[in-house]
Amino acid sequence: MLQTVLSAVLGHLGGPARLGLDVLSMLLLVGVLYRRRVAAPEMILVFTALNIGLFAAVSAIGSGSFPTGIGFGLFGLLSLVRLRSTAFTLKDVAYTFVALILALINGLPERNLMLVIALDIVLLAAIWLTDDSRSTQPTRIMRVTLDRAVTDTDAAMALVRDRLAVEPISLSVDDVDFVRETTRVSVRYAVDDGWWSWTDAQSASNRADAAESGATDAH
Repeated sequence: MLQTVLSAVLGHLGGPARLGLDVLSMLLLVGVLYRRRVAAPEMILVFTALNIGLFAAVSAIGSGSFPTGIGFGLFGLLSLVRLRSTAFTLKDVAYTFVALILALINGLPERNLMLVIALDIVLLAAIWLTDDSRSTQPTRIMRVTLDRAVTDTDAAMALVRDRLAVEPISLSVDDVDFVRETTRVSVRYAVDDGWWSWTDAQSASNRADAAESGATDAH
């Protein structure tokens, strides 16, 4: 009975109802689940843009007489989307993938309403269960340019501690320039977890920018 009523009401509303369901799913994904841990603030814009963009494209294709090739072209275009910044972690990529899947599920017209709702719940529940920030220490990755040519990892970690005032968990030397006397390293460090709190990640990024600017000014 409930399924019949919901299907009748939301089926009459059509696109706006599916859009509302997609927005609600994204509010839970981004506003609650993703913000349980310290993360890159700019990823919220990435999730929202990709989700709404894909939802609009799928809705437009589903409501008209579009050839099959357009659908394949859409997914070919999505395959070109990648996160190029080293500050983005694999968890950020996972959230991006879920945002795309939610848009695809909710954007397809003439689908069983209860199945769509169930799939949304399954996706969100899976993220809630697997990405528990209380069980693992959240970490971030930064790419830092040091103002010295350093090949020894221990020496590079000592410089990072001095420049950023953080304790690196791991460090890899990406590039050493003996002419300019600079070293580029990727640093993974732990951050304090907190609800709605991105202060530590932002301040560390600001310190990294200051260190890189200092290295540039010195040369």
